[in-house]
Amino acid sequence: MVEQLFSNFGFRALWTPELIIILGIVAFLYIRLIEKWRMKFADSEPAKRSQKVYFFLGLVALYLGWGSPFYIAGHLMLTFHMVQMVFAYIVAVPLFILGTPKWFFAAIVRKLQSTGIANIGKFVFNPLVAVLLFNGMFSIYHLPIVFDTLMQNVALHSLYEYILFFGAFMMWWFMLAPLPQVGQLTDLRRMLYIFVNGMLLTPACALIIFSGSAVYSVYTDPTIWATVMSYCLPAGTDIPYNLIGGTSGFSPLSAAHDQQLGGVLMKVMQELIYGATIAYVFKQWISKEKQSDGLSLSDLPESMLDRKEEGLMKR
Repeated sequence: MVEQLFSNFGFRALWTPELIIILGIVAFLYIRLIEKWRMKFADSEPAKRSQKVYFFLGLVALYLGWGSPFYIAGHLMLTFHMVQMVFAYIVAVPLFILGTPKWFFAAIVRKLQSTGIANIGKFVFNPLVAVLLFNGMFSIYHLPIVFDTLMQNVALHSLYEYILFFGAFMMWWFMLAPLPQVGQLTDLRRMLYIFVNGMLLTPACALIIFSGSAVYSVYTDPTIWATVMSYCLPAGTDIPYNLIGGTSGFSPLSAAHDQQLGGVLMKVMQELIYGATIAYVFKQWISKEKQSDGLSLSDLPESMLDRKEEGLMKR
């Protein structure tokens, strides 16, 4: 499989160098932001090492989702396409949020609040809209007629991906709560919110897994497949028709089995990541409870406070 991929496609088709350049620019701007430009932001502080790691891992995940050899492989097997979806919207987005300093988010929020679109933002940027936008668009995307249409139109497909990415950002914002005061949910409601998001992805995965036959013409009709594949290759490149055709081509699986495997992988990977996120939120909740149970100065006896003050005076 891997040998077929690398022997039939060139460097540009496999590695998407234009995306590497764009992500490289984003990485450069991020470094400038956290090192040179942060002094221009109120209450800014140096980014933690973990934040830098998260952000750059997010760039890698987005590259795997929107570029890399997975991009070509995703046009040959639905399984790889579903892996792309996981990397782009379930892995990359939360890593970007975790890797971005809170003071940067706070500055954006203050800027938006000073404009006339603040009220519109409150209506659009809320948990209900977020959960319906991402999961609704994700489910609609995997309807056969929509999927086949988008895959044959580069402009529409790109636009849909960008809106889906924004919807994923909104959804993950309320899961991770980088600024608790913006769109605040209690920790218990956040865990319930994550669970509901997982449930809403189930119908789309079920359609793919239990359809009983291959439903996407992109992977079964050579004519449509060739049209879609032509958008991935440089002009003048021959389309490798030998790679389509079930077990006789690139895929060791039939189109129907490939489809089922893709749906299973999507659901399993999504459940694992959402489960880890629930654990992350639960850990935050426990930490807050421990802090609230700790003794404050007002809880100490007056005699102990007097002794503490005397010790400070002597120093």
